[in-house]
Amino acid sequence: MGTYNIPRNLKGESRILYIFSVKSLITTAGGAMIGGIFFLLFSSIGLDTVGMVFLALFALIGFCIGAIKIPTLNGISFTKKIGGESIDEIILRYMKFKKNRRIYIDTKEEK
Repeated sequence: MGTYNIPRNLKGESRILYIFSVKSLITTAGGAMIGGIFFLLFSSIGLDTVGMVFLALFALIGFCIGAIKIPTLNGISFTKKIGGESIDEIILRYMKFKKNRRIYIDTKEEK
């Protein structure tokens, strides 16, 4: 008799604290570090509440970049091309495109 591996659903096993995947936890921490700089600046002039708002806002932006995927919407043309991709992948692709500074021209002629 041979042994057989039974496939299992591993989707939720890479989650930390239920809502954080490893990627979203890292981007949340990165956003919180940027927000922490603003917190230190505003707390030095006595505006602790404003600093905490900036800290939470940047942490939320970091979480959204790491966790949210672009939905495919038929009514909006550009979501057909990038639907289902993570926001961080789109940002990295845009940065690589800007770094190359190449201009791509479509040479096909439509009849």
